[in-house]
Amino acid sequence: MKPIRLSVNGRDIEVEVEPRQHLADFVREELLLTGTHLGCEHGVCGACTVLIDGAPARACIAFPVALDGAAITTVEGLADDPVAARLREAFMAEHGLQCGFCTPGMLIMARDIVLRRPGADDAAIRHELAGNLCRCTGYIGIIRAVRAVAAERAKAGEAAVVTRSGAVAPPLHISPLTLPVAPARLPDGQDARPGRSEDKPAAGAGFVPEPLRNPVELVQDFEVPASRAQVWALFQDPAQVIACLPGARLTAPSDGRRVNAEMLVKLGPIQAAFGGTGVIAADPANWTGTIEGGGVDRRSATRVQARLVYGLDELPGAAATRVRVEVAYVLQGPLAQMSRGALARDLAARLTAAFATNLTALLRGETAPAQPAPLDAGSLLFSLVKDWLRRLFRRA
Repeated sequence: MKPIRLSVNGRDIEVEVEPRQHLADFVREELLLTGTHLGCEHGVCGACTVLIDGAPARACIAFPVALDGAAITTVEGLADDPVAARLREAFMAEHGLQCGFCTPGMLIMARDIVLRRPGADDAAIRHELAGNLCRCTGYIGIIRAVRAVAAERAKAGEAAVVTRSGAVAPPLHISPLTLPVAPARLPDGQDARPGRSEDKPAAGAGFVPEPLRNPVELVQDFEVPASRAQVWALFQDPAQVIACLPGARLTAPSDGRRVNAEMLVKLGPIQAAFGGTGVIAADPANWTGTIEGGGVDRRSATRVQARLVYGLDELPGAAATRVRVEVAYVLQGPLAQMSRGALARDLAARLTAAFATNLTALLRGETAPAQPAPLDAGSLLFSLVKDWLRRLFRRA
């Protein structure tokens, strides 16, 4: 094993890697970035294409051990990239995808083409895409999609961007966890900060947070019609906070510092029950707090570790409060696909909307449901598809 440092999708990581593990296996198995697909594993088909220091490269014949200090961007890292977003729209409009297996590599290569060669014609695009194989589309729709975006950039006067020398453009937006985090305090002066193994309580005494390894990060904010003091008071009551989450319930009384809870998630015919423990910390001086926890679904053996940071900002007039919630989590196991890319952000946005609705109801004196229904990710996914189709036909 050799220690290396990498930047993956804008996040700096330090890991130990096997010398013969290739980059595609590393990002898929170690970082759970499964948008990078594996086909030939000989550097021929292009399905595993990623960006290494801004330039497209085959992840199946690149080795992390030889990439110490490099910046890696997978297709997940382009979720908020405007050029990649325009290419995704063009691929859909021109029917440039079918099974989708080659699509992540195609999109990464297509982005490089339109950045380097605004206004590229069909011949140039065919030549540039010669290393990305597709067994479904016949390439015609893909070429039309790339040509359309390249033409748009040329018409807008966009200059060619050098990517092969390491310059990457445009920069990707990464949302860091910026709110102050107070360490969770445990009884008898024990410290629950990650990495303090000498301070861990005895087995069964409670959950001690561990560092999250390359987590997914989500940021949401919403407004509630109540003063900051009212919202703060509610957030200090774990039972009320849990009652606002769809499908969540306390499994044991909370002492205000630890929480034992369960959350039911339904995905089609699959229903998972994540049971776990967390620790709570609050910083009244900054109107912020943290909740760190972990749990497991016994049926699927899917594990989750998460950290939630919240902050309260009083709006003018002191009659309303903006709640900012930042979540970082790692999901490992059969249900890990629920944590990937735009799907995770959309599901989180809808979960936050439900939480905000329930929180507002509680602040108005209404009673939370005694047995909340499980979070139905399947119905949320169906609504995402409906929204996408609605937007598609509106554009048409």
